[in-house]
Amino acid sequence: MSTVKNTLINREISWLSFNARVLQEANDATVPLLERIKFLGIYSSNRDEFYRVRVATIRRIIKAGVKPKEFAGQNPKLVMEQILKVITKQQEEFEQTYQNLLRELEKNQIYIVNETQLNEEQGAFVQAYFKEQVLPFLFPIMLDNVVDFPWLRDRAIYLIIKLVNPLKRDKLALVEIPSDKISRFLVLPKLNKHIILLDDVIRFCLKDMFFHFNYDFAEAYAIKMTRDAELNIENDVSKSLVKKISESVKLRKKGDPVRLEVDENMPADILRFIRKKLPILKSENFIMGGRYHNTVDFIGFPKIGAPELRYKMPPALDHPDLSNNESLLKVIRKRDILLSYPYQSYLPIIDLLREASIDPKVKSIQITLYRVARNSNVVNALINAIKNGKTVTAIVELQARFDEEQNIYWSNRLQEEGAKVIYGVPGLKAHTKLFLIEREENGKPNYYAHIGTGNFNEDTARFYCDHSLLTSNKKITHDIVEVFNFYSDNYKTGNYKELMVSPFNMRKKFIALIDREIKAAKEKGEAWMFLKMNNLVDEEIINKLYEAGNAGVKIRLIVRSICSLIAGKPGLSENIEAVSIVDKYLEHSRVYVFANSGKPKYYIASADLMTRNLDYRSEVAVPILDETLQAELQQILEIQWAGNTKARILDSTQENSYKKGNSKNKVRAQDEIYKFLKNKKSSLT
Repeated sequence: MSTVKNTLINREISWLSFNARVLQEANDATVPLLERIKFLGIYSSNRDEFYRVRVATIRRIIKAGVKPKEFAGQNPKLVMEQILKVITKQQEEFEQTYQNLLRELEKNQIYIVNETQLNEEQGAFVQAYFKEQVLPFLFPIMLDNVVDFPWLRDRAIYLIIKLVNPLKRDKLALVEIPSDKISRFLVLPKLNKHIILLDDVIRFCLKDMFFHFNYDFAEAYAIKMTRDAELNIENDVSKSLVKKISESVKLRKKGDPVRLEVDENMPADILRFIRKKLPILKSENFIMGGRYHNTVDFIGFPKIGAPELRYKMPPALDHPDLSNNESLLKVIRKRDILLSYPYQSYLPIIDLLREASIDPKVKSIQITLYRVARNSNVVNALINAIKNGKTVTAIVELQARFDEEQNIYWSNRLQEEGAKVIYGVPGLKAHTKLFLIEREENGKPNYYAHIGTGNFNEDTARFYCDHSLLTSNKKITHDIVEVFNFYSDNYKTGNYKELMVSPFNMRKKFIALIDREIKAAKEKGEAWMFLKMNNLVDEEIINKLYEAGNAGVKIRLIVRSICSLIAGKPGLSENIEAVSIVDKYLEHSRVYVFANSGKPKYYIASADLMTRNLDYRSEVAVPILDETLQAELQQILEIQWAGNTKARILDSTQENSYKKGNSKNKVRAQDEIYKFLKNKKSSLT
């Protein structure tokens, strides 16, 4: 093993590098203009979550006085300094990108106007809209009359308003912008190419809100608080888990502040007033930003202008083996099915559950639910199964971050209908993507299973890249029965022959697979790995990959987000290459392939290679045993590796240089995968 120092990239810095790739998409002139604006919103959403979770956690660690050795060998204060430095630089790039996009919009005769740029007709329209739609949601707080600064909701946008009267003392007021109730964007009439933000609608109509005060003019500046979003769950045994989670979600809304964004043009006297009233906020918690906050709302930017300003999304493909109105259970009895989203339709999952819900021979359905759609047809199919006399068991993970309230709602619905609901596993997050259908055939139970890389969520399946395996293979379904037995009785940890299951055998099996490649390389045999995931962080796995690379194993990595491994570093990782793909769809699948001395082993998994996934979550990786499906999966990976337009090189520089390749032809992997699957023929004869 190499003695090269600095063998890991800090996970926070690597994550910020990922968000820089999202910002690259907003800067990419080849991306349709309105999609670039959408990427600004995605970048902003990511940054908010980073502050609410990662920055909040590090600040807790600093406050607790944790030593560097206990914090992955790194000084948390130095890490925080690095984070703030990177974010400051990214914020400058963000503001520049936003201004560039405004100019691009104007070239396409789309104008974002502010309250000073309205003509008489537009002004009358905005004023009428304000009185009818906006004013009923506005409840100003006069700051002169309060001792303590009002409580600021997490991620809500506020205007702090200064009413100026030269003959009297100026007045300050605070009002929340109701963007959770009204669209952030108002398209002005006639040409439909002028847009004003809700913030500026309010600014334009300040006189209608403060008419009873005598003032000469008013000015308004945006502020936004971001709070610690980690849940603090009590150990009170007298309370149910649902109640604990519900109370913790409420407390999250009152979490400690981790950031206050203010308009950089805010006058010094108002800024001094805020600092005095909010002493809990230190200087590094103040972020001087632009005129508008919560650019996450730009994800929902109005769909105006020419069609070429947006991606032309091709329709989801029918799977060639599932398009003949044939019983899905019958098809799965014949052979395994691999579905690849969003290229292929998610409807077969709903159809399979619907078929199971009305099939008289189906006795039970068991399923794990982590994040479901807002109006979930998956859950509706389960409810229908109950109404048709089936036994339904749902393992609902209540601690799916930011989905806790929705999961509580769906778990209550299922219980009301008669389902058996199990709230995960104490000490483990149930992150598996499984369902198991039990059907009586020839007097015996037979099983049909789903194992996937993504959630049972038909909404996200339209833009998340994931895989689902549908199988009736007895070896695999036997193991899945064992997994569900564990959920029902946590003492039955199971004996898994085909599956890799966290926290029981996944780490051990994964290391054994790497060791097999190391052994093959030392014996001059075929030795390689092709690993695709969202995050690569676990130190033991990373060191084992370094060992494999130094032994001669050729390793290709596709890592969407955090990659703490340093690829291509002399003396450490010359045989390891790593790229990240950021494009119109979100790369979410986990695929692990090992050469296995010429008989490759293929796995799809719910787990990334992070310590939390391997040791502190319930996860499953399933082998793809069908050779046709293995070839299909390999081809998809090869297309992704050949991509030379949206793949960035991951290395120690964190510069996110685009992978160009030797080919003169541009290969956009996501488009090429769609073409490949479109040309795929049925495997059934």
